Amino acid sequence: MTEGNRGDDEGPASEGDSGGDGRPWSNWAVTLATLLGPTTFIGALLLYFGFAFTDAQYAHFGVDAATLGFSTQDYALRSASALYVPAGVALTVALAAVLVYYAARALGARGGRLPAGGRFAPYLLSACGVVLFVLGMLGGLGAWDAGAMDTPLLLGGGLVLVVYGRALFFKLNGADYPVARERLALTLVAALVGLSSFWAVHAYAKQHGDDEARYLARRLWLRPAVTVDTAERLHFPPRQARETVLPVADHPQRFRYRYEGLRLLAEVNGRMFLIPENWSEQGGSVLVIPADDRVRVAFRVD
Repeated sequence: MTEGNRGDDEGPASEGDSGGDGRPWSNWAVTLATLLGPTTFIGALLLYFGFAFTDAQYAHFGVDAATLGFSTQDYALRSASALYVPAGVALTVALAAVLVYYAARALGARGGRLPAGGRFAPYLLSACGVVLFVLGMLGGLGAWDAGAMDTPLLLGGGLVLVVYGRALFFKLNGADYPVARERLALTLVAALVGLSSFWAVHAYAKQHGDDEARYLARRLWLRPAVTVDTAERLHFPPRQARETVLPVADHPQRFRYRYEGLRLLAEVNGRMFLIPENWSEQGGSVLVIPADDRVRVAFRVD
């Protein structure tokens, strides 16, 4: 009887296992979702900021990013230049804050005496945070002429300073933070800081794209020079491209017109976006031509 009961106890345990020490399929699904979730979110952020950067860059030349038809991979790659500075600044500030935080925790755990004025540092940080947050709110409401990045940086930075000052106060006194009664408030603060960060990086990406476009507009010689031969006449605004009528040879020739003084702005999905060398914001134009056998194209790098 004893052996029979022992066998009955072992049977269900072996059936519940998947390959001995294996984990149930539900746990694997949770693990997979945990791994794929952040990856998908980061990919969506790269795509969004890359589109913001590209849209601002080509909008300076009067071209909509949707007209270009870049792929999602193109947008993700283009987001790198728009994210280097925000990511570098955020990581540097976070590193400095962590070092100060651990120093305060060590000092509070040892019960050491603070230097003169050190006791007021947490209060000063929180007070500065409140002032910055109020300035950000006033800028968002139009009370003063805030720039595209001013409002989100003031809002998010102010909230971070308020919470950071309170955390330093607890650590300098050897107490744990956060306390249970403030967890909901901290969750809301984290959401607002995340929204402000998204807002600020989006504004920086657009500003960076416009700055890159202005830099390129003053140095179009950096782009490849293009000579285009066509069978039909192209219509450019006056003095924005040099047209030459090709001589008629003894044998039939399909191309009759040659256009010079152009630069390649972009080449996407079998289309070339050409811009005159003397392009200007007043009356400048961009020509879109197919990159196929209907035209003959020669490139030259200066």
